[in-house]
Amino acid sequence: MTQQPARICILGGGFGGLYTALRLSQLPWKSQKPEIVLVDQSDRFLFSPLLYELLTGELQTWEIAPPFSEIFAGTGIRFYQGTVTGINIDEQRVHLQEGSEIPYDRLVLALGGETPLDMVPGATSYAFPFRTIDDAYHLEARLRLLEESPVDKIRVAIVGGGYCGVELACKLADRLQNRARIRLIEMTDQVLRTSPEYNRIAASNALDARGIWIDLETKVQEIEPQAIALEYKNQVDTIPVDIVIWTVGTRVSPVVRSLALKQQHGKLTTTSTLQVVDHPEIFALGDLADCRDAEGQQVPSTAQAAFQQADYVGWNVWASLTERPLLPFRYQHLGEMMTLGTDNATFTGLGIKLDGPLAYVARRLAYLYRMPTLGHKLKVGINWITSPFTELAE
Repeated sequence: MTQQPARICILGGGFGGLYTALRLSQLPWKSQKPEIVLVDQSDRFLFSPLLYELLTGELQTWEIAPPFSEIFAGTGIRFYQGTVTGINIDEQRVHLQEGSEIPYDRLVLALGGETPLDMVPGATSYAFPFRTIDDAYHLEARLRLLEESPVDKIRVAIVGGGYCGVELACKLADRLQNRARIRLIEMTDQVLRTSPEYNRIAASNALDARGIWIDLETKVQEIEPQAIALEYKNQVDTIPVDIVIWTVGTRVSPVVRSLALKQQHGKLTTTSTLQVVDHPEIFALGDLADCRDAEGQQVPSTAQAAFQQADYVGWNVWASLTERPLLPFRYQHLGEMMTLGTDNATFTGLGIKLDGPLAYVARRLAYLYRMPTLGHKLKVGINWITSPFTELAE
């Protein structure tokens, strides 16, 4: 009787999950190759650092969000579109919303995080998150309505002065031009608090040049249909707004939080080999993993870190099934990139500091290199090269 091949189930098709799957499909399986299954509730992978460019029309959906069916063609990876409702870690089964179950021999948890909109009253109903393709579409629809309306100024409040908030503020300012009235709301005493000084200065210059108002040391008390209540030095002001965008915080999905696994700060605790503590058959990476690498340094919850973790998780899952030694994860900080409007960015890392159009090109090239599959890289790269000439010919 032929033995059934092992099944590797990967939950989540973001940077961590997708690149783990692709890595596993490329490794040498001398005996029977396991079945690799990836589950995601969307039918597309999202290259999230380029999501901002959808709002300005610099990029199209197909460039930053290729379908999984296209990415997995010829790889042998099976894709399930569905929502995970539960995981039975004793029976090693994943439960999906439509009622089906997926048994597994190895489980990779890469479900990412979600934006917590219940932090202040009214945010769930009236604030726009900005994390997914659907989020971008919903914001785009609202922007178009306002742009087509007779209002003189389009009033935008962006909650959170981190990367997402700053990048959104600059992109929206460039899109709306003289109709924009944008304010950036930050609880601490500066924006981009954890960023290198070079990036902070470049961002401050970009925000100033666009006339973006910055509210520091300010808390959001409540969000209403056309207003936002802000607290500054124990004084509360209610300010009229047309759009509130919420960029603060990341929370692990309820499915993961409900698991009887060791957790810290709301995340799953992993070993340096990215295995969940006390469950070596389960691997975790990305936003939901509380991970210290081989050097003991805390791994940040960034796309860059998930991209690197995926390489190790792929190798270690393979090693655990082929009786080879597992490798402890070693995180390498390769720098930080940030878009600051159209044709403008900042880049720091590897001893290089750039801002302006040159950094914009460097950022584009770095992200092109990281895109999945050679075929998609070629399609996108050729389009980026030829589109300026196509636009001139029109």
